[in-house]
Amino acid sequence: MNILLETENMLAEVDGSIGWMIFNKPARRNAVSLDMWEAIPVILDRFEQDPAVRVVVLKGAGEQAFVSGADISQFEKARSSAASNAHYETVSGVAGRRLAACSKPTIAMIRGFCIGGGLAIAIGCDIRIANEGARFGIPAARLGLGYGASGVRKLMELVGPSFTKEIFFTARHFSAAEAREMGLINRVVADEALEEYTRRYCATIGENAPLTMLALKRTVGELVLGERADLATCDRLVRACFESEDFIEGRRAFMEKRRPVFQGR
Repeated sequence: MNILLETENMLAEVDGSIGWMIFNKPARRNAVSLDMWEAIPVILDRFEQDPAVRVVVLKGAGEQAFVSGADISQFEKARSSAASNAHYETVSGVAGRRLAACSKPTIAMIRGFCIGGGLAIAIGCDIRIANEGARFGIPAARLGLGYGASGVRKLMELVGPSFTKEIFFTARHFSAAEAREMGLINRVVADEALEEYTRRYCATIGENAPLTMLALKRTVGELVLGERADLATCDRLVRACFESEDFIEGRRAFMEKRRPVFQGR
């Protein structure tokens, strides 16, 4: 395991083809603070610069939570005025957009509480895998918080308008089974099997062609924009796949009945 970055509340580690981003504040159930939002783009930059990293996994330290929400203890300082609140929203917005723009597949490995800002982080990932004991919710209506349109749109793209309203209106915690039924998460696995299952999932993804996944990820992101989609960029990325060394390797491996070894070029 290679530690790329370590701050008071965040860790970035590389283990084989997996880049682990770890929210490391278990005493507060990994409640996300301003410095943690600031660290997200830095960590993602490190992972994207490392060709060995094929998949990025986000997880929370300890057994209780992925991220239990925003660190409300900071609100008197970080969100008590219009100026400080605007700064907080800017920093968290930059982190969210950077996560969405990550060129490599991202997985939220969710154990325990995934609430508020934690859910915003999770839905910014490509795939969400949760343990049976995971709990999800957005308590904005209990705190008097407004929720920006960009965050609402991301949630609505996953679960639709009706479930989005239910999540916000009730402000309650939803079980992993309910979240799976809504389409909020992809997979639910037994508590003790979560990390092993996630590692196997990453191994499957990591064996596949990086340029194909990049093209697909960008295409999905553009198609949700409707008429504003940049289809020319999508076409360019598809052409890059067909012009790549990996396409040659994929063909040869198929004919030779062996596993391909892709290099991402």
